[in-house]
Amino acid sequence: MGRPERDSSGALGGLHLAIATAAGAGRSPIAPGTVGAAVGVALAAALTAAGGPVAAAVGALVVTALGFVSAGPAARAIGEPDPGRIVIDEVAGQMIALAFLPPSAAAWIASFLLFRVFDVLKPYPAGRLEDLPGGSGIMADDLAAGLYANGVVQLARWLVA
Repeated sequence: MGRPERDSSGALGGLHLAIATAAGAGRSPIAPGTVGAAVGVALAAALTAAGGPVAAAVGALVVTALGFVSAGPAARAIGEPDPGRIVIDEVAGQMIALAFLPPSAAAWIASFLLFRVFDVLKPYPAGRLEDLPGGSGIMADDLAAGLYANGVVQLARWLVA
């Protein structure tokens, strides 16, 4: 099940862990990154339904900022440089992958699948972004994967239209 977290900073450390694991989604025993991406889809869908695509994009920026703040301290508390339990990067990356896409099943499924492929394969320069220090390296490669996925789906929509 992995090593227990070392929460040496009290409540703030617990908050960083809660954010970085997407309220525990990252503790999934099966495919925590995919579960984190699914959380991103659910959050983007809720924000889109409540306030439209701008609300979802602003939500993606907020989640991204929270990830940059929390991923590094959470990784230090866990004692690993990029633990699989940290999925805030997948949540943010998936939300970016969905930004300004129409809320259609086809576009969102394509975005989800492409994001997961790009997250795993890490095409240049995404793979190099993992080398950034701390939380930046945890977050940046997934943000790039989200941009790649969004770009491919937007291009496909433009070509089909």
